[in-house]
Amino acid sequence: MKNLFAPVFIVVLFVSCQMFPQHKGKLVIVGGVQTQEIVKKFVTLAGGPRARIIVIPNAGSEPQLNAEIEQKDHIALGAQSDYLLFTRETADADSNLKKMDWANAVYFLGGDQSDLTRDMLGTKLLQKVFDIYNNGGVVGGTSAGAAVMSEVMITGNELINTDSTVSFINIERGNVETKQGFGFLKTVIVDQHFLKRKRHNRTISSLIEHPTLFGIAIDESTSIIVNPDNTFEVLGDNQVLVYDPTGAKDIRDNGKGRLGISNMKLHVLISGDKFDLTTKQVIK
Repeated sequence: MKNLFAPVFIVVLFVSCQMFPQHKGKLVIVGGVQTQEIVKKFVTLAGGPRARIIVIPNAGSEPQLNAEIEQKDHIALGAQSDYLLFTRETADADSNLKKMDWANAVYFLGGDQSDLTRDMLGTKLLQKVFDIYNNGGVVGGTSAGAAVMSEVMITGNELINTDSTVSFINIERGNVETKQGFGFLKTVIVDQHFLKRKRHNRTISSLIEHPTLFGIAIDESTSIIVNPDNTFEVLGDNQVLVYDPTGAKDIRDNGKGRLGISNMKLHVLISGDKFDLTTKQVIK
C-alpha cells in the first residue's frame, strides 16, 4: 500500500524549509577601541582553532595595514584569518566570493561607515556575509563596522550645524544624517564611541525622528554580543546605553527645529548585563 502521507510530508518539509531556512549566528558589535577580551570572544564564537575569519577594512584610510594588524591578532589566538582589499567595482570578483565561501566569520574594521556601504550595499559580496550569518556564522565590527550593523545608519555628518568643533550641540530635527546601513539589526540604531565622544544629542535626535527603533549606544572598549533570539549581552570595560522611545508619547517640535519627547526610557548597562529587544527589558 502506498504511503499517502509521504507527499504531504514532503510539501510540509519544503514549506518549513522556505519559512525557516537557516539558523542565524551571532553579532559582535564593538563601540571602538577593541580590547584583547573582546577580540578573544569574537574568535571563540567563530570556533577558536576552527575559525575562518575574513577581515574587511574598507572604512579605514590605511586598509591593508589595519587588516594585517587585525589578521595577526586573530592568528595569535589560534584562528585562521584572511582579508579582502576591494573597491565597489571589484567587490564581486570571483576571488573575493571564493574567500567568502571559505569563511565562517567576518569582521568589519573602523573608519568611515559610508565608505563601507558605498563599496558593499547591493553586492554579491555583502550577500555572502549575510549567508555566513544566516547559517550560524559570526559577524562583527568595530566603530564604523558597528554603525553599519543597523538598517538606519548614523553617518556622523550634521546637516544643519556644520562646525565640527561644536558637533551635535542640539537635539534638533533634520540635523543628524542617516543612510541605509547593512541591516543585520532591523529594530535599532547603533551608535559608537558613545560616552567618550559625548554623542547623546545625536542619538536622541535620531530616535525622536525614528521612534519605532531602539538606540543602542556603545562606548569604547565595550561590545554587545547579539544572539539569534534577539537578546544581547554586554562585554567590555565601559557601558552600553539603551534608549527606548517605542512607548514614548507627545513627540513635538517648538517650531524652530528643537525636538521634544515624553516617556522615553533609558537603560545603562555594564559588562555582563543582558537585554531582550523583544520584551524591551533587562534580563535579570
